[in-house]
Amino acid sequence: MEKQLKVITSSKSDSQEQKSISPEERLRHFRNIMGSMLQDAQNTWGDIWNEFQGQVVGNVLVDPEASKGFNPRCGWPEFLEKMWILKHYLDHAKRLSD
Repeated sequence: MEKQLKVITSSKSDSQEQKSISPEERLRHFRNIMGSMLQDAQNTWGDIWNEFQGQVVGNVLVDPEASKGFNPRCGWPEFLEKMWILKHYLDHAKRLSD
């Protein structure tokens, strides 16, 4: 079944001007977005790092027991999802900053 698309025009008349955003306001919005995104990336990294604590590393040193292998406490699917989310945040941060 095909759907018909309807073109909707702006409710403002052509004579009305749209408000432009000042460079300072654009920078403030950009900083807020980047700050939020990078905080989420740091939180995700913290979750990933916590998975290594006690099993692989003790503070900053790799424990000898790590040679037995690593199994995340949250399970592999959730661990890999956290890794993917971290990559997602970093990709978006790079794209926004370019």
